[in-house]
Amino acid sequence: MSISHEAIYQHIYKKRQSKLGKHLISLLPYSHSKRRQKRKDCKHKSRIKDALSIELRPEHVELRKEIGHWESDLIIGLGQKSAIATVVERKKRFVYIIPVISRHSHIVTNAIAYTMKALEPEFRRSMTHDNGLEMANHKWLTDKTGMDIYFAHPYSSWERGTNENTNGLIRRFFPKRTDFSKVTAEQLKQAQDSLNNRPRKVLKYKTPNEMMELEMANLKYQSFKLN
Repeated sequence: MSISHEAIYQHIYKKRQSKLGKHLISLLPYSHSKRRQKRKDCKHKSRIKDALSIELRPEHVELRKEIGHWESDLIIGLGQKSAIATVVERKKRFVYIIPVISRHSHIVTNAIAYTMKALEPEFRRSMTHDNGLEMANHKWLTDKTGMDIYFAHPYSSWERGTNENTNGLIRRFFPKRTDFSKVTAEQLKQAQDSLNNRPRKVLKYKTPNEMMELEMANLKYQSFKLN
């Protein structure tokens, strides 16, 4: 017999006002007092100029068969005054936790570009972001990295489920009300390494690091064969 995560959440929130219910909710990654409903028919338009909708993203990206397709977001800190950028690979769940000194689009996209350009072109094909204005400079980011930038529908976080789940794991290291201006790059790197060296059921209990290394080795082998 097995039980799904949905059944667990329903049980917890069924008595969310009880002492035990409040305690169990506080242990969840997001700790919302109420469960938020998906807004499937949301009609809000993107605030970002020339944004490419996720509807235009190639269908094969959804299959997670090809390396190099990423999801990204900002995690906001105390008082909406500080943040970190997170970028996670859809197929292998490898994550980068990137310090940013402000939420300004040029700052965020520069930081992401610096990180992604260290990868081979085969490892940076596309990126799917939410509708935050920090990605208003997306055309520049595409020029610098060669990655197509797609935007999820407003209020549709499930369209970037890998990133949302990863952000929940990151919150276990840096809870809500964390002032990221006081978190060092070394602390972010430690959290990043911990997640990338964590065995994942979806990866048959391999780690994202192991799987990325395997992809890199395969790329080198294919290149050797061609030469």
